[in-house]
Amino acid sequence: MADQASSSITIDAPPEAVLEVIRDVEAYPQWTNGISEAVVVEPGKNGPTKVTFSMSQSGLSDEYTLVYDWEPSGVAWTLAEPTKLQKSQQGSYQLTPAGGGTQVTYLLTMDIKVPMIGIMRRKAEKMIIDSALKELKKRVESLR
Repeated sequence: MADQASSSITIDAPPEAVLEVIRDVEAYPQWTNGISEAVVVEPGKNGPTKVTFSMSQSGLSDEYTLVYDWEPSGVAWTLAEPTKLQKSQQGSYQLTPAGGGTQVTYLLTMDIKVPMIGIMRRKAEKMIIDSALKELKKRVESLR
C-alpha cells in the first residue's frame, strides 16, 4: 500500500536558482545521500524527462528510472517501471516564492516491495524527505 508523505523548507534563494539545482540531476551523487549515479536517459527542453538512478542506503540498493514533468513552479515525477524494491513512486518539488527565498514542498508517494509496518514506513519516508530537503537547501545556498 502506498503512503504519501510531505514536508517543506525555506531556502535562501529565488525559485529559479532552486529549480536549477533540482534540474542538474547528474550532480545529485555529489550532494544527495544514497545516490551513487544519475544518468539522463532522455534530455528535455526544460530539464531531463527520463533519468536512471542507482542508490544504496541503509543496506538496501536499487536502480530505478524516473519520468519527469517540469514546470516553472517545480517538477513532478513517476517511476517508469517497478524495480526490485519499488512497486511505484510519485513525487514532486513545489516551489513558492517566500520573501527573498523559496518555500520548497516535497511530496512523495511510494509503494515498496519490502514488508514494513505502517509506522516504520511513514518514519522512513519522513526521514527520506527531510534529508532530501536539507541536502537541497545546503546545496542551493552553498552555490550562492
